Amino acid sequence: MTRPETDRTEPGLGAKAPAENDTAAGAGRAPRRDARLDNAKFLLIGLVVVGHAIEPLRDVGAVSALYYWIYFFHMPAFILISGYLSRSFDGSSNRVEKLVLTVAVPYLIFWTIHQSIYTVERGGLPDSLSVLKPTWTLWFLIALFLWRLSVPVWKRLRWPVLVAVLISLFAATTSLSDTLSLGRVVSFLPFFVLGLSLRREHFALLDALWVRLTSLVVLGATAALAVPISDRLSRDWLFWRDSLTDRDIDPLIPSIGIRLAFMGLALAMTIAFLALTPKRRTWFTALGAYTLYIYLGHSVVLILFKASPWYDVMNNPVGAVVTVLVAVGLTLALCAPWVRAGMRWAVEPRLTWFLKQDDRGADADKTASAPEARDEKRNERTSGV
Repeated sequence: MTRPETDRTEPGLGAKAPAENDTAAGAGRAPRRDARLDNAKFLLIGLVVVGHAIEPLRDVGAVSALYYWIYFFHMPAFILISGYLSRSFDGSSNRVEKLVLTVAVPYLIFWTIHQSIYTVERGGLPDSLSVLKPTWTLWFLIALFLWRLSVPVWKRLRWPVLVAVLISLFAATTSLSDTLSLGRVVSFLPFFVLGLSLRREHFALLDALWVRLTSLVVLGATAALAVPISDRLSRDWLFWRDSLTDRDIDPLIPSIGIRLAFMGLALAMTIAFLALTPKRRTWFTALGAYTLYIYLGHSVVLILFKASPWYDVMNNPVGAVVTVLVAVGLTLALCAPWVRAGMRWAVEPRLTWFLKQDDRGADADKTASAPEARDEKRNERTSGV
């Protein structure tokens, strides 16, 4: 999620990954980034920004259908990639230190920024100042932090995906508070664990012609499906946030069925999206390294937009188109070197002075010598949003 020219470990949004055909690692050179994953991360973060930008305009024309289509799969896809790029996390002190510096500290910084804006907007302090209750988009950093810490556990299980699905379904039948975004942590868990279980050869299966043709049908059909669903189904199902007990229907029968249906829909669309994502370098491949900058930066900009008259003026079809274009422009602008330089203090804070030195964690990172292990360690650099 950050600068490709550095060797710093980053959180979940922009991990470095090796190219599948690169043999440089065996020759002692750093492997290239995986172009398909970088392309996918940039396209997905673009959908994140567009989805958040058009949220207040859902009553305008086809905006609601577009909003539903984006939310069908964009976060499950991002979380699956995050899981895949978190495979090397072993719980060592060095890895935990990097997790704190690249996820927890930026979370605290942007939580403070969000709350400061809300305080000015409302003219007073909010009802709760608990850092355990993430503001708006920051739930993902909380979730990534908890998921990453649990990686060693999932690696020990024989059927991790099945266990994660059962936990997701049945834990959601009890009341879950918004503390630590537990609803989303539990609900999205299967996608993270599925990503952990994937290997390079699984992505190679996406290159088959019949898979790509089917993927076109899947994305087209779901776009058509979004039109009637956006008028009939509560958008709360898209957020994976609330407990199933918060629905107005029996939580143990139809609610679980609907949750499973949304899981299947998200998985099918994620596979289709990845199959159609270019696996070669494109003009935006390099931008896939900066997804954390985009994710954190756009939230501040859009909070300011929502506090301004922007959405009152743009509440019409032309305004919706303009808002989408602004969202695309914002995505690209947040990748600009001068913008990243200005945000680096918050996105990539250098606070190693805050933590104790522990040579054992550093030594543990040097023990892996197999090419797969070396590649996975490089992948951990920003494996996520």
